Amino acid sequence: MLPHMTSEPEQQIGVGTQDAFQRLWTPHRMAYIQGENKPTGPGAGDGCPFCSIPAKSDEDGLVIKRGEQVYAVLNLYPYNGGHLMVVPYRHVADYTDLTAPETVELGELTKQAMTALRTASGAHGFNIGMNQGAVAGAGIAAHLHQHLVPRWGGDTNFMPVVGHTRVLPQLLADTRKMLAEAWPSV
Repeated sequence: MLPHMTSEPEQQIGVGTQDAFQRLWTPHRMAYIQGENKPTGPGAGDGCPFCSIPAKSDEDGLVIKRGEQVYAVLNLYPYNGGHLMVVPYRHVADYTDLTAPETVELGELTKQAMTALRTASGAHGFNIGMNQGAVAGAGIAAHLHQHLVPRWGGDTNFMPVVGHTRVLPQLLADTRKMLAEAWPSV
C-alpha cells in the first residue's frame, strides 16, 4: 500500500456508495461531453474549430506544423499523450473529396508526425485513421481530420479500461512545443 493511502476509504460526502475507491476527477472532459467547440452546422462558417484554428498562433491553436494544404494540431481531447490530427485547411468532409495535393500532403505530414512522435516520446506504435461521417464516430463530421495516436507497450492499463479516464502526463502546450521541436525538417 502506498504511504498516502489508508486501509480505510476516505469518507466523501456526495460520492455515492462507499466502495473503497479513491476518486480521480477529470473535469476538463465535461467540455467534450457537453459538446464545447462543436460546430452548430455543417458549413465552414458554423463554428468549425478546424477552420478557426489556422487563424490562431501555433501556441494558442496547438498547431505543431503548418503545410500548404494541411496542418498538424494536437487533439484537445486526446486518447493518449501526443494524440494529434492532420487536417486540411479547406472545409471538406469526405476523404474522396480531397484534391491530389491535399491527399499527398496529408500523407507526408502523417509520416513526419510519426517521426516527430518517435523522436520526442519514443512511441512504439500508432493508431492512425479517420472517422468518415457521424455514424462512423466522427465528432466533427463536416471537416475531415486524420488521427494519429501514439502507443507504447503497456499503455492500456486500468485507468481507461476500468476507470474510463485517461491520464496524460504533460500539459498540451508542453506537448505541442516538444513535438514542434522534434518535427523533421524536410
